[in-house]
Amino acid sequence: MLYRFKSRATQDFVMLEVHARQLFDIIGKSASPNGVVTVEQMPAAISALEAAIAQERGNAHNNDKFAVEDHDNEAEAEHIGLRQRASPLLHMLKDSMADGKDVTWEV
Repeated sequence: MLYRFKSRATQDFVMLEVHARQLFDIIGKSASPNGVVTVEQMPAAISALEAAIAQERGNAHNNDKFAVEDHDNEAEAEHIGLRQRASPLLHMLKDSMADGKDVTWEV
């Protein structure tokens, strides 16, 4: 299943359900078939995503397991972190907040 994120301030993007659910958990939204992040909710959602990204980055640096040269196998080398997964939503939230537009999603 795919989630389509929309805003009048930016282009739409789609995301696999498993990744969208992770982001919904971080920003405190349920993974319903459709929903909204209002302009008023965006500062908290942006802060939550940025904090989660920073935490993952801190964990990666502490473990040093995500340094490219230290990968033991191809799966680790191709690891897509939260920063990459959250980037489209984070940019959409920031642009939408600046333009005063809600972000919505649907399945």
